[in-house]
Amino acid sequence: MGFFPTFEKEQKLEKGKSYMLVANHVSMADIMLMLRASRNPFVFVGKKELVKLPVFGFFYRKVCIMVDRSCTKSRSGVFKRAQARLNQGLSICIFPEGGVPIEEDIVLDRFKDGAFSLAIDHQIPVVPMTFRDNKKRFPFEFCKGGPGRMRVHIHRFLDTEGKDLSCKSQLRDQTRKVILDCLLEEQ
Repeated sequence: MGFFPTFEKEQKLEKGKSYMLVANHVSMADIMLMLRASRNPFVFVGKKELVKLPVFGFFYRKVCIMVDRSCTKSRSGVFKRAQARLNQGLSICIFPEGGVPIEEDIVLDRFKDGAFSLAIDHQIPVVPMTFRDNKKRFPFEFCKGGPGRMRVHIHRFLDTEGKDLSCKSQLRDQTRKVILDCLLEEQ
């Protein structure tokens, strides 16, 4: 497709260790780029509605823990399914914005709590990643974008060891700040 991913790593993922992978969500290319960014096997946590998309939905169902965000039972079920995957040695990936911001002027939307609750609950490090060029290269708008470099900045991991859920908001805000600061360097 003419995209050339490059990776800047402040810290490397250890083989066989589980992580909570989080990144800004701005493009249809984010999922594919995340698959290149992590050599450790992982599963996505994502919206159930995407299963309805032709072709994509079939594959999405195979690699994703689906959540119906309007259903409390579904949201709580994510924790059980994530625990099973973590016990298998997998990592979890969540785009904490919960979707792609429609407004063009939003650099980074507010983060939802799910990724950080899971990370603390399972005592796994949070790996913040910034996808710097995806919005420019392959946005959700038709007739925009084009080939070129797609830079990924993998930041220092945020430790959750010994933390409890009272630290969730602080961890969420710290992760968002790391990603936002990196995005704002570009402007």
